[in-house]
Amino acid sequence: MHKVRQELRGSGELLCGKNTLIRRAMMTFFNNLPYLEILMPVVRGNVAFVFTNDDLKEVRAKIVSNVVSAPARAGAIAPCDVIVHACNTGMEPGKTSFFQALGIPTKISRGTIEIVSDVHLIKTQSKVGASEATLLNMLNISPFTYGITVLHVYDQGTLFSPSILDITEEAFIGHFMAAVNNVSSISLALNYPTIVSVTHSLINAYKDVMAVSIASDYLFEATEKIKDMLENPDAYTVAVPVSAIVETATPQKEEPEEDDEDEDMGLSLFD
Repeated sequence: MHKVRQELRGSGELLCGKNTLIRRAMMTFFNNLPYLEILMPVVRGNVAFVFTNDDLKEVRAKIVSNVVSAPARAGAIAPCDVIVHACNTGMEPGKTSFFQALGIPTKISRGTIEIVSDVHLIKTQSKVGASEATLLNMLNISPFTYGITVLHVYDQGTLFSPSILDITEEAFIGHFMAAVNNVSSISLALNYPTIVSVTHSLINAYKDVMAVSIASDYLFEATEKIKDMLENPDAYTVAVPVSAIVETATPQKEEPEEDDEDEDMGLSLFD
C-alpha cells in the first residue's frame, strides 16, 4: 500500500478507511451530489479509493504494477496453481517421509533428497494445507503474489468495468466506422437520407442522370465522351506494340578434329 502511494504521488491520492465511515460520509453529500449514490453498493469488503485527474489507463498501470511475493500460509485460499518442479532440494534423507506423505516422488542423490518429477501441489481457489505450506517454506518458495487490483472505474456519474480501459483508440474508430457503414446501408435501403448516406445518394443520383442522358441523347459535357466511347470503341483501343520475335541460333558444339597422323612423341625407331 505504501509503495502504491509513493508511485501515485503527484498523479493521484489513495484513500482507505472503514466502510461504514466512508458510506456515512458519502450519504451527507447525496443532496448536492446525488450521482454519488451509485458508489454505495461497491463499498464492500477490503476496498480503497484512488482519486485522480490524470489518464485512467496510466494510473491503473501504476497501481497493478506494484506486487509483492508472499509465502504460502496454512488455511489461505490459493490465488493460482502451485507446481513444484523437479529439482535437488538439498535436504537430508531423513525428511523423505515428509515428501512421501504429500505423494511427491523422490530419490536420494549424492546424500540429498531429489524430487524426480513435477508435482501439482496446490490448485487455484483451494485451501492451502499445513503440510503444503511447510514444504514450500522448506524449499524457500514464495508461490503467491499480492497487490492491489482495480475493481471499478467511476467517471462523471458512470461506474464501469476497468476492462473498458483496455480498448484502444483504433478499436473505437473501427467500431465507429462499422456503425456508420451500417447506418448508411440502412438509409440507402429505406431511401431515407441521413448525413452519412448523403454522399452515396448523390453518387447514385448522378449515375442515374448520366444513364438517362446517354439513353435519351440529351448530352452534356460529362456524358459526351462516354457516349462517344460507347459508339466508337475502336477509337479508344490502345495499340499494343508487336514485339519482334528474334530467333536465336543455338550454338553447336564443336567436335574436336581428329589428327590423321599420330603425334610424334620423340620416340622414333629410326632416330
